This record gives sequence, C-alpha cells and structure tokens, in this order.
Amino acid sequence: MEFRKNLNMLPRYQRNVEKKDTEFESKLLDLARVTRVTAGGRHFRFRAVMVIGNKAGKVGVGVAKGSDVAQAVEKATRSAKKNLIEVPILEDTIPHEILAKHSSARVLLKPQRKGRGLVAGGTVRVICNLVGIKNISSKILGRTRNKLNNARATIKALKSLRIKKIEGKKEKKS
Repeated sequence: MEFRKNLNMLPRYQRNVEKKDTEFESKLLDLARVTRVTAGGRHFRFRAVMVIGNKAGKVGVGVAKGSDVAQAVEKATRSAKKNLIEVPILEDTIPHEILAKHSSARVLLKPQRKGRGLVAGGTVRVICNLVGIKNISSKILGRTRNKLNNARATIKALKSLRIKKIEGKKEKKS
C-alpha cells in the first residue's frame, strides 16, 4: 500500500508544499516600513526587496509588501523567482562593458581579467555575487542611493548582455 498522496487529489493550496527548491540562494536587499495615511489613521506595512540567484547565471529581483516582515520577505522571494533572468558569463566575467539606466539610477559594468575580483559596491555587489560573476568592475553613476532602482538598473544591464558568435567570417550577435 502506497502512502504517498497523489498531488492531483490535494487542494490547490497544498500542492506546492511538497516541492521545495533550495538551489537558489536569497539575500534581503532592502526592508522599509511604508505608511498609508487614511481618515482612520496611519496604516504601516513593510516593503521587502529580495534578490535570488543560483551562482550559475540565473538571478532575479522581487519586491513585495506585507503586513509583517516575514510575509513581505516571503512574497518578495516568490516574486523574485518569477522574474528570473539568464546572464551570459564568460570566464567568470561578463562578455562586454555595459551601461544601463532605470529611473534616476545609472549603472556601469565592466569585465575584468581573472583574479581581479568583485569590485562593486552595495546593490551591484550582491547581485553579481548571486549570479556567479567573480571578476567585474562596476560603478553606480546615478545620484540616487535607492537600492531598488540600483538593483533594477543592474538587472537591466545584465539582461542586455550578448555573446558574439563567430561563424566562418560572419559575426552574429545572439
């Protein structure tokens, strides 16, 4: 007699409980208490910004609000898993230099030789570490210190990276 339950027989809210991915590492990037003022008074909630990555070329940023910190972090992690991107990595660095802008945040990423290390500050360092880039140089050029905008600019930069493929004499960008 088999005791394992058939997943289709369970209600929808219990189906995902059995599968658990531990392949992704997550990091809390920012936690802020946000306020909504209504006629009844102030309503406090928490906004969490989570970054997840597998240190092998996949990374995602998620943002969510919740009535308590644990709920906000859980929702942000779920959001980050939905927004995963694939990053091309060549010899532990990025294929070429890239500049990206999101809102008032501007981020410059430059590839580096082997052994140089992760020369990046704050938000960019966390994202590059979780994506698995070991040698990179970066600079946050925008005036903003907003971690969420800097994270989105970094993700935008990583998303627009391309690897040149050489086929015979023709060069193609893919």
